[in-house]
Amino acid sequence: MPLTTTCPHQPYCEMREQTDMRFISHLTRNTFAIILAGGRGTRLKQLTDFRSKPAVPFAGKFRILDFTLSNCVNSGIRKIGVATQYKAHSLIRHIQRGWSFLDGRFDEFIQLLPAQQQIDENQWYQGTADAVYQNLHVLRRYAPEHILVVAGDHIYKMDYGRMLAFHAKHQADMTVACIDVPLDEAREFGVMGVDEHERVIDFVEKPQNPPPIPGQPERALASMGIYIFNAKFLFEQLERDAMTAGSSRDFGKDIIPYIVSRYRVFAHRFAESCVGSDHHKPYWRDVGTIDAYWEANMEMTKVTPELNLYDKDWPIWTYQEQLPPAKFVFDDDDRRGTAVDSLIAGGCIISGATVKSSLLFSSVNVHSWATVEDSVILPGVDIGRHAVLKRCVVDKQCRIPEGMVIGVNPEEDRKRFHVSPKGITLVTAEMLGQGAATPR
Repeated sequence: MPLTTTCPHQPYCEMREQTDMRFISHLTRNTFAIILAGGRGTRLKQLTDFRSKPAVPFAGKFRILDFTLSNCVNSGIRKIGVATQYKAHSLIRHIQRGWSFLDGRFDEFIQLLPAQQQIDENQWYQGTADAVYQNLHVLRRYAPEHILVVAGDHIYKMDYGRMLAFHAKHQADMTVACIDVPLDEAREFGVMGVDEHERVIDFVEKPQNPPPIPGQPERALASMGIYIFNAKFLFEQLERDAMTAGSSRDFGKDIIPYIVSRYRVFAHRFAESCVGSDHHKPYWRDVGTIDAYWEANMEMTKVTPELNLYDKDWPIWTYQEQLPPAKFVFDDDDRRGTAVDSLIAGGCIISGATVKSSLLFSSVNVHSWATVEDSVILPGVDIGRHAVLKRCVVDKQCRIPEGMVIGVNPEEDRKRFHVSPKGITLVTAEMLGQGAATPR
């Protein structure tokens, strides 16, 4: 189909182009967002033994899902469904406690959409497309104009309103958010081939020879797993796919390859809708491995992190337990409570211990003469006297015995804990022989 310049939402598009204000309009108010939050995240190893990947804590006080939910709310999209499946208890509890402020009287809500064997009693969510297909009755109830489908397991700040304006301006059937990556890294993504108008002419899932960006032979456009559909179009495609034998019921593997050559599919550059990227390249992290998770958290301890958590115009919302301020005690020469280049959450007590370049989530106790360095310590951890923790990720409620040394000798650590390819030691309560398996 030929491209046109006439846009049915032209006033809204022009408004977005003329201002830096958040794009909250007819488009966002008539969009239903469905967040796919059912995955385990197996590459995070034992960190997801008792929680789904979107429920994993991040950056000292948040959970991964908070970033996607905050993007929706800040963008003006207030009709949100969260599709859950794998060990969803802690995620559901977090949403119920921290995300109940939307007012249903104004048709604003976050609905939990657990896998309910909608098709038959033996079938849970079979793929990303199936998770949406099994909730078509929910989507149809609200009669949205557009559907935003987005993964709930990445860290980024994005104004979905800008992407919606792009979608409307190009009269697209579907728009895919894309990030610019080096060609040799593109093999890990679904890659979009585009023409000079950003229309998608080809899509390949994890290709050996990724198609480059026109005019940029060393770069490729990788799909971020963020999709906008015209609602009626999406319903038709999901119903068609459900009747197609052999389909894996996946957007990347089945839906997108089918529609690219038949309908109007466009690629939207993340740089055009990324929030807070004025001085840095657009920030987007897949924290899907222990190494990536540790590195992304460590970035938060820099003097000026690439991800700005202090932006009052684009806050990251979360459940905030009511806790006292962090406390630092003792000021003797050999026993001083200090923290340098670190994030320390409420309820923590640093009692005559040293914390360097680390993140301590809520209610962490670090006892005298202990050292914590280059580590991520999740809520409720108790670190005994004279203990040493370096380059560690310590899961919730662990009790580190007095004098225990972790992260110094990888060979010794491997006998008891998980050590990542880059030498990060993961510690859980089960590895320490403590506590029963509980949702967290």
